[in-house]
Amino acid sequence: MEVILIEKIDRLGGLGDLVNVKSGFARNYLLPTGKAKVVTAENIAEIEARRAELEKAAAETLAAAEAKRDQLAKLEISITSKSGTEGKLFGSVGNADIADAVTTAGVEVAKRDVRLPEGPIRLAGDYEITLHLHADVDAVVKVTIIGEED
Repeated sequence: MEVILIEKIDRLGGLGDLVNVKSGFARNYLLPTGKAKVVTAENIAEIEARRAELEKAAAETLAAAEAKRDQLAKLEISITSKSGTEGKLFGSVGNADIADAVTTAGVEVAKRDVRLPEGPIRLAGDYEITLHLHADVDAVVKVTIIGEED
């Protein structure tokens, strides 16, 4: 299914690009969320007419993400969790825990923004966690997991 993108999407394209995607991806994600429209002459004309407005909104979103990245660069987060004698945690620290800790520290971050490529953290220690704030902006936050023995 061919669609025209209304905003930049990772690994797909930018504003105004005509892309060919699987119909399920278009019907279930791109079209309902307003990130794309089906390619028709009317939709192409509408996107071209609104291009300046859409580019301005995209630039504002990018600037907000960059400002948030600068705030996050200054943060050092510590999370306390129960652990055994060797620093192995009872349970794990996941995306939601890290997002809650960063939000508590003063910068609003969603759970979906936290990237843990190796899965949840299961050992106490220092970690650098990547936060995906925008298609072009990633931030790195230093997180210390403190193991608390009973």
